[in-house]
Amino acid sequence: MIRHRRVWPLWVALLVTIAVGIAVIAFPTFYIMPFKPQKAWVMALALQARAVAPLVTTIAAVLSAALAILLAMRLRRWWSRAAAIVWQILQLSVAIGAFQGLFARADVGWALLVPAIIIIGLLLWTPVRIAYSRPDDRPEIA
Repeated sequence: MIRHRRVWPLWVALLVTIAVGIAVIAFPTFYIMPFKPQKAWVMALALQARAVAPLVTTIAAVLSAALAILLAMRLRRWWSRAAAIVWQILQLSVAIGAFQGLFARADVGWALLVPAIIIIGLLLWTPVRIAYSRPDDRPEIA
């Protein structure tokens, strides 16, 4: 028996979070025009929004990522394991970049490299592969 999961509230929360993040960036971008006369209260509001835009955008990005991960875990689709592996490979590349260059930071490199390798190993482990595979691709257990 297949149990349907309620995921529409997660989709709504994800879309609202993304919309708020875009709105906070778009408002000051479109209303601060140096050579156009503007009302004082709109300019004050745009400057205040510009001051908090990085913080709100960062919070919206982190919340969107968390909601997307929660949604993927809730749906438990077969592609979620592949997406996690791609994310870990990107994290590996950032970790390797942290070891080299003018601003090399070995501590940041190790902090990114060790969890990425562990998580890739876990994602390739047989019980996890079976849990994230399609039902028709799962091996028959006698």
